[in-house]
Amino acid sequence: MRKSRYSEEQIIGMLREHDAGVSTKEICRKYGISDATFYKYKAKFGGMSVSDAQRLKTLELENGRLKRLLADAMLDNAALKDIAFKKLLTPDVKRQAVQHMMSKHGMSERRACTLAELDRSTFQYQKRSGSDGELRTRLRDLASERRRFGYRRLGILLEREGLYANHKKVYRLYREEGLTVRRRRGRKRAVGTRRPVLLPSGANHRWSLDFVSDALSDGRRFRTLCVVDDFTREALAVVVDTSLSGVRVSRELDRLVEQRGKPRMIVSDNGTELTSHAILRWHKERGVEWHYIAPGKPTQNAFVESFNGRLRDECLNEHLFSSLGEARSLIEEWRIDYNTERPHTALGGLAPSVYAEQSRHPRPGSPELRNGSAHRALTTHTNPERKANRLY
Repeated sequence: MRKSRYSEEQIIGMLREHDAGVSTKEICRKYGISDATFYKYKAKFGGMSVSDAQRLKTLELENGRLKRLLADAMLDNAALKDIAFKKLLTPDVKRQAVQHMMSKHGMSERRACTLAELDRSTFQYQKRSGSDGELRTRLRDLASERRRFGYRRLGILLEREGLYANHKKVYRLYREEGLTVRRRRGRKRAVGTRRPVLLPSGANHRWSLDFVSDALSDGRRFRTLCVVDDFTREALAVVVDTSLSGVRVSRELDRLVEQRGKPRMIVSDNGTELTSHAILRWHKERGVEWHYIAPGKPTQNAFVESFNGRLRDECLNEHLFSSLGEARSLIEEWRIDYNTERPHTALGGLAPSVYAEQSRHPRPGSPELRNGSAHRALTTHTNPERKANRLY
């Protein structure tokens, strides 16, 4: 039935004219409606005001909307139950479910794709038929010739031969053919001791080693080898160079041994330079015990790690080095100042070299030795991780 050409307000106006004494025939002739239409208006809107009519219209619209929503929900529920026998995991299965809902339940493509959680562009995509037989065969042949090549290198070789394929496709075929490269076990390295280490009670009892990296102003990288005496906290050496191999480390240790004497123990992490054959030979020939911290536990080497933080914060981050010579000069100046001038809180405010001198020749009644605060901090705690944040 087509919609009435009169609004609710106009219809209520007709009824009010009729209530005022105008006859039905005159109203029908005036507004061009039949008697039956007038009485239908009267049955529906009789005794109502304009606001009541508007409220009735709003209720009818809301009721119609709710009916449509209920019908849509029931249709969606029925469609989902119809495809519940299969899990919608892959795009192909989702595409089949969308086609089923469109054909059986008369759904639109947009609505069916929404229910199946499938993008419309994926549904509309037409697969290009093609065989990967030649690509698979050549991939297997290349993998047998180049057994240590992964899929990326094999893909480059395929492109050189004119077999172009997306790297994701090459990886898929690579996995399907079972061509994954087996990982080789690492070579044996010096393992050293891994038992807990007590804190030192005197100078040259234990040294700690570690590396710090930085860059020059032109972007070239350089490394520093830091050597610290764990008792006196002295920075024994900060060696700066672009490359520091195990042979170079052993040579620098020989230089320090000539200057200060041989340490009882050296502590380091498990870096390749410090687990090399050169270091293994060095500590066996010199009779120096070498202790490697547990992997991933830098707090077990807390003395030199704390020194590294001070070096980076107070020197490396403060200067812009234009050359390797300038870096060596400025870092050596900072090291000397660190040893001779910089107050050390763990040593009672003394500089490391001053504390080292006083520990070798204690003065009677000296406050730092009388109170024993610094000495007890070194000798009473057996766990190096406990005071890691208070060392420097």
